[in-house]
Amino acid sequence: MPANVRIQPESYLKLRQLADEAGVSMPEVLAKAIDELYRKQFLDECNRAYGRLKADAKAWKQELNERKAWDRTLSDGLRDV
Repeated sequence: MPANVRIQPESYLKLRQLADEAGVSMPEVLAKAIDELYRKQFLDECNRAYGRLKADAKAWKQELNERKAWDRTLSDGLRDV
């Protein structure tokens, strides 16, 4: 669904320059920038969540024990297909 979005003139010029340099449309550059920001925010939140988990010694020990349990499944004798 197409939509109009207002941006600052300086941002428009940067968007135009990026599109021209990449040889793609401005909406393509904007979509890529949005996707990259979305991924960055997701990974930042994952890092914060792991930080909270590691700060809780009991919870972190449980996490490490669970990882060990899952690691054993790699040597279950089954062949990769």
